[in-house]
Amino acid sequence: MNFLKSRANKSTLRPVKKHATAKRSTLSAYTKRTLGSGNLRAAVTLPDNEDLNEWLAANTVDFFNEISLLYGLVSDDAAKYTKAGDGFPPGFEYRWADGVQVTKPMRVSSPEYVDLVLLWTEDQINNEDIFPVSETQAFPSEFKNYVKDIFKRLFRIFAIIYHRHFATIEKLDAAAHLNTCFKHFMFFILEFGLVDEKEMKALKGPCDRMVEEYKKQST
Repeated sequence: MNFLKSRANKSTLRPVKKHATAKRSTLSAYTKRTLGSGNLRAAVTLPDNEDLNEWLAANTVDFFNEISLLYGLVSDDAAKYTKAGDGFPPGFEYRWADGVQVTKPMRVSSPEYVDLVLLWTEDQINNEDIFPVSETQAFPSEFKNYVKDIFKRLFRIFAIIYHRHFATIEKLDAAAHLNTCFKHFMFFILEFGLVDEKEMKALKGPCDRMVEEYKKQST
């Protein structure tokens, strides 16, 4: 995380989101320790005797922080995409709608799309009706659906970075970190079924390899 902070564009860098409860902070620390041991499969597995929603919530915040910082590395490069429909993976155009303020999908450029996704995700995380701030407060019954919507859009940011900004990532010597973060993200979404296969077509080759590796480590 500190590696990314030192290189990210300060004008677009968002403050790191903190965990709302001690439980989620503990789960986040557990993930970091497990990742540090090199056991990626164990890092995504729900720990024994832990609540699934708490695990999903903790990881949602951590992935949001990582992806926000990763995109901060390429935000200057992204500024060249100024027209609606520009800067997306080949054959794809992500349009923005939040279902509340914007109900009809709106054409935007890729940097506009990413900014809208990050702002919207932050709003979701800050919404106490979705992400409770007390361990005695229940998660909404449809919490996993909220998480799936977030992870779908975070996946799209990865797709944009890989297709349009990977050369910049390499120049910054951040490719290894990006690849590790994406692998962790993929293992997590595969573990809990958070992103549909049709979304993965934007990164078909890498995703196919991750699926095979995940299956091998699961046997």
